[in-house]
Amino acid sequence: MEFAELIKTPRVDNVVLHRPFYPAVEGTLCLTGHHLILSSRQDNTEELWLLHSNIDAIDKRFVGSVGTIIIKCKDFRIIQLDIPGMEECLNIASSIEVMNLSSILFLAHNPSC
Repeated sequence: MEFAELIKTPRVDNVVLHRPFYPAVEGTLCLTGHHLILSSRQDNTEELWLLHSNIDAIDKRFVGSVGTIIIKCKDFRIIQLDIPGMEECLNIASSIEVMNLSSILFLAHNPSC
């Protein structure tokens, strides 16, 4: 099975990225089989590429119809994504969780990688 088959919602627009000490960035969030990518819609100069294997934990919160995913990375970064639409937020969060677990299980099953 390919990791891309586990993605329920591959792309979401109008996602806001919050990071400590950086201004908020609005853009398009894309999930691939190995990366979470957020690209700014304004200049296309601001991009975030995050390997699924670098994700340590995620937390989901909801306020009205906006969902927030807080990602804690293995390199101690904390990233907050504000995603419009509860269904899209749940799909993104569950896809990240499943792909993160699948990549861990794949590496445990194939130690030669």
